[in-house]
Amino acid sequence: MGFLDLLVVALVPILKVLLVTGVGLFLGIEKINLLGPEARDYLNKIVFYVLSPCLLFSNLAETITYKSLVTLWFMPLNVLLTFLVGSALGWILAKLTKTPRHLQGIVIGCCSTGNLGNLLLIVFPDICDESNSPFSKLSTCSTDAEAYASLSMAVGAIFTWAYAYPLVSSYVIKNTEHSSIQSSEPSPDSCTEPLLSPSDSQISEDNSVVLELPLTNMKDGKKMSFKEKIAECIKCITSKIDLEKVFVPSTVASIAGLIIGIVSPFRKVLIADNAPLRVIDSSAALIGQAAIPSMTLIMGANLLKGLQRSEMSLVVILGVVAVRNICLPLLGIGVVQGAHHLGVVGSDALYRFVLMFQYAVPPAINVGKITT
Repeated sequence: MGFLDLLVVALVPILKVLLVTGVGLFLGIEKINLLGPEARDYLNKIVFYVLSPCLLFSNLAETITYKSLVTLWFMPLNVLLTFLVGSALGWILAKLTKTPRHLQGIVIGCCSTGNLGNLLLIVFPDICDESNSPFSKLSTCSTDAEAYASLSMAVGAIFTWAYAYPLVSSYVIKNTEHSSIQSSEPSPDSCTEPLLSPSDSQISEDNSVVLELPLTNMKDGKKMSFKEKIAECIKCITSKIDLEKVFVPSTVASIAGLIIGIVSPFRKVLIADNAPLRVIDSSAALIGQAAIPSMTLIMGANLLKGLQRSEMSLVVILGVVAVRNICLPLLGIGVVQGAHHLGVVGSDALYRFVLMFQYAVPPAINVGKITT
């Protein structure tokens, strides 16, 4: 296959995304005003609470089985790596560019959270349908591509709300607390006890206070073991996680779809051709078909606001582009090739391509919802 043929195969799905995005941008213009701020808000809520969960539920229930999930075990780890490395690079970028505190969460969110959902569901089935596609010879290309994209979307949705949301929102919370401390005096009811008791501090010879971290359990006074310290740390972290934000409709739908797809009795009742309750899955699939065009239209309409004005400096924007389009893709090639060399991902070229593609996607649309 020549370079021109490969270029056409690669461009067709991207052009489709750009065309739909352009329609959303056009509908968001003030003179048209079919996708103005209020309309986008309502449509975004419909996508968040109805369309996206239905899409995830139906796709996962239909395409993921226990056997396929076992072979795809590396994908969740790969997605987690994109989040971890992306957030680290975003933090470095925010520090190097001296991004204002209230914008650092957005920078980290854009660098860590990629569009692992609708973009993959658009691109890979279209690549398989192209006659000149390098994967078109595979008889199961379309089915496999939909399974890979669906699992990627589900894992991405879970990590977005379980990892990226607490991370990004912590910057907003810290900034709010810092502002409130500077603008108000402490109330009489706050800070009624010292952080460390007098027994936990010592006065040195030069009258300076030397603080020591307590190594004992405060309840019974016994010395804490290493396991107890780890358990206490995990308990402290989990106490700060808002489960209501983690288990959003997309996360719940992903878990439900995986359970139905993996558990054979549930699959026979809901998914099989002669399943008695197959109308539930078909109805969810029908509703979910509207999710991808709706999200893409919203993305296009949101671009209008970004083109008009932005609080971000040009250096920060270019830095985010460099992280998502240069640093992460190069890392992805190394990770996937290394995993293939170790025999972790097998010889499926389409699967390896999907894993690499997860490092090269633009920031997720949900970043805007996380930071609001």
